[in-house]
Amino acid sequence: MKLKIGVIGVGHLGFHHARVLSQLDSCELVGIYDIDMQRARSVASQWNTKAYPSPEELIKEVDAISCVVPTVNHHDVGKMVLEHGKHLFLEKPMARTIEEAKDLIMLAKNKGVKLQIGHIERFNPALLAVKDQIHDPHFIESHRLSQYSARSTDVDVVLDLMIHDIDLTLFFMDKEPVRIDGAGVPILTDTIDVANARLEFDRGEIANLTASRAYIGKKRKIRIFQPDAYISINLVAMDVEIHKKIDSSILPFFPDVNKRVEPLRLELESFIDAVRFDRRVEVSGEDGLRALRIAFKVIQDIERRLKLSGILQKAAKGAIS
Repeated sequence: MKLKIGVIGVGHLGFHHARVLSQLDSCELVGIYDIDMQRARSVASQWNTKAYPSPEELIKEVDAISCVVPTVNHHDVGKMVLEHGKHLFLEKPMARTIEEAKDLIMLAKNKGVKLQIGHIERFNPALLAVKDQIHDPHFIESHRLSQYSARSTDVDVVLDLMIHDIDLTLFFMDKEPVRIDGAGVPILTDTIDVANARLEFDRGEIANLTASRAYIGKKRKIRIFQPDAYISINLVAMDVEIHKKIDSSILPFFPDVNKRVEPLRLELESFIDAVRFDRRVEVSGEDGLRALRIAFKVIQDIERRLKLSGILQKAAKGAIS
């Protein structure tokens, strides 16, 4: 039986959620809702579905909701969906506070419904092709650099971009860091636009994560160093390079990557399958909370340094004037 699903929020990313869901055989895209009704009608017409006049009316007609609203509204909309006893796919970052994230997790458990968080890089074909080769990382280095986009300024660069690599680092390491250091600066907005985080783990393992939305072009690359191999993952080009240590030689090989598969399609299919077949979701609310908690600690350390230097106050004044 097909899963009846709706999309709340059809801006840039929500548009693609509607597109993908309209093409899947495992679900029926019952309808969409957006605060901009003209936008909602346009997207609904394009993907052969219905624009609903309110989120409540849409929620009542479906089994599940894909929530792609601004982060500030994640808790309110997510809570509405869960209180109706409907399954929820919620884009990242999970919420604007730890308390809101915990509330959604508890509500999903109490209602007995699925909650999946949209950390899409877990479904990148390049990562899927190599994840079984990753074990015991000693050093992780990531660069996630993008051009400025006004769509993303509801949160700073740590919650907008770096949180993807925080999630992947926690996924690879399978444990929490024991020390978190952050540094960053505002460049184009009054919040953090360029950031670096250093996560240290209990056996001395290090993850060095850099994110920027003041870059020319697009770069998303992760390098993993472990005792038996060096692994380089290009998440944009979906290329993987592995150099393995065998005896005294370093031998390179390049795993096959199915670049024809869209990560968003894999992500939404995994959510639909988890609901239809009562499986564990791939990225749980607890996973989303864990990444969010580390992201906030990075932000706190960045803000501490900026306040000491006076940069944050100067940036805020510049944005107001």
